[in-house]
Amino acid sequence: MARLSATAPFVHAGCEINNSDFGAYCEVGRGSRVTNSSFADYAYCDQHADIANSSVGKFANIAAMVRIGPTDHPMAHASLHHFLYRSSYYWDDVEDDPVFFAARAARRTVLGPDCWIGHGVIIKPDVTVGAGAVIASGAVVTKDVPPYMIMAGLPATPLRPRFEAGVADRLLALAWWDWSHEALRQALPDFRALRAEAFLEKYNG
Repeated sequence: MARLSATAPFVHAGCEINNSDFGAYCEVGRGSRVTNSSFADYAYCDQHADIANSSVGKFANIAAMVRIGPTDHPMAHASLHHFLYRSSYYWDDVEDDPVFFAARAARRTVLGPDCWIGHGVIIKPDVTVGAGAVIASGAVVTKDVPPYMIMAGLPATPLRPRFEAGVADRLLALAWWDWSHEALRQALPDFRALRAEAFLEKYNG
């Protein structure tokens, strides 16, 4: 019997899930926190990931200890502290600041399909990571990442494209991540055996 399900995510022990939804065959690693986010089909995160205000694309691969969409403090005010917006934690006669929380939740981080987010990466709010991109372990991503680009460093900068010119465009056009579950199973031997160029020749001519 398959470990993952088309009807419900596999959520490991110790997770905190708030206002989030999941597509088919998703997995959330042990001790992770997912807030105000969506996981498209086949997306997963490893243990102790912290994901907020994010749209996670199909087949996204998120390693352990990753932080995506970390929220900011109000730097323009006299204080940075929680008491400004989590005020009900400190006083009985005041509510939390709904305007602050709405503005924070609106700053979406977007992960494209089949990207790979390495161990310990931080991806800031309002950043889009393109399809098939790779973010090296420990990187801090502050700007948008093109599809099929390998990024590393603090802040993250491009190392090199994953493929030669034209291959990335052909993969984007093929969009295999939109194939049915059955089509993926049928093509599995070729996914395993063929390099990207040969795969494209077979499935995209």
